[in-house]
Amino acid sequence: MRPDRGRAAAVAVGVLLSVVTGCTGSTTGAGGPQETAGGGAALAAVESLPVKGRAPRTGYDRDRFGSPWADTDSNRCDTRDDILRRDLTGVRFGDDRCEVISGTLDPDPYTGRDVTYVRGRSQVDIDHVVALSDAWQKGAGRWDPSKRVAFANDPLNLLAVDAGTNRAKGDGDTATWLPPNKAYRCTYVAAQVAVKKKYGLWVTSAEKAAMRRVLSRCPDQELPSGGTPTKAPERFHAD
Repeated sequence: MRPDRGRAAAVAVGVLLSVVTGCTGSTTGAGGPQETAGGGAALAAVESLPVKGRAPRTGYDRDRFGSPWADTDSNRCDTRDDILRRDLTGVRFGDDRCEVISGTLDPDPYTGRDVTYVRGRSQVDIDHVVALSDAWQKGAGRWDPSKRVAFANDPLNLLAVDAGTNRAKGDGDTATWLPPNKAYRCTYVAAQVAVKKKYGLWVTSAEKAAMRRVLSRCPDQELPSGGTPTKAPERFHAD
């Protein structure tokens, strides 16, 4: 494996990080190691998730989570560009050193294939690992707006991925959708567990069973930690 491919794989497999800081610096993907643990075993953490039925989707709207890609970490770069900078290799920036012009997912975690990113005709999406609609139906509908804004922009819950595969996922949870790349499934499910635990979301009984089933194949899989606070700065608002 080439060194640059190895670095990119480590980032994608991590899905984890502490706060993304700044938009200047390295143009080679994440620009260094990320936090990869801190919450213990992911399989054990599944048991801490409360089980309830899925609430109605009534009232859900993307605007309930604030303006897309708000700069909640106050680094003067929007969240989308922060994640592109973290997850792509060979990154090229615009004049402001924030806007990501091009790069490569090397590889895309969901498919295992390399995917080229070019701004304006991108084959790369930023996925909410726990979809906003799924969160809405499992607790987020009761949150105050500040928490919803934080959730939508938390790097712990965001991942650059192949656009077509992401759109096929929709708002699926672990029981209804898993990445085609089987080698990434343990990491993906651990990330969902971490996000739901951090934000106090519940899971359905089918979802919890699916989480156990995937993570029982990798009992040493660690729970991701990090990301941004669960309350956005007061200057951010949501409907």
